[in-house]
Amino acid sequence: MKPTRRTGSAFERAEAAFKSATAKPVEAAPKPATIPEGKELVSLRLDRAVLEHFQEDGPGWQDRINAALRQAAGLDGA
Repeated sequence: MKPTRRTGSAFERAEAAFKSATAKPVEAAPKPATIPEGKELVSLRLDRAVLEHFQEDGPGWQDRINAALRQAAGLDGA
């Protein structure tokens, strides 16, 4: 039998072995981000008493109105 001939120097083989042992695994591509449900800018007429009720607790009153409307529409996930 003919002896096999090694290619490259011992240094090159060591470098290749080191790179293969320390290389970071290829990560799977990240899943595309889901776009949250958007909000629509609308003009809405409300009774003054209803508006004052939601504004009593300060900032965030629009979100509280939205939450109440979602619950009334059965969209609150319950």
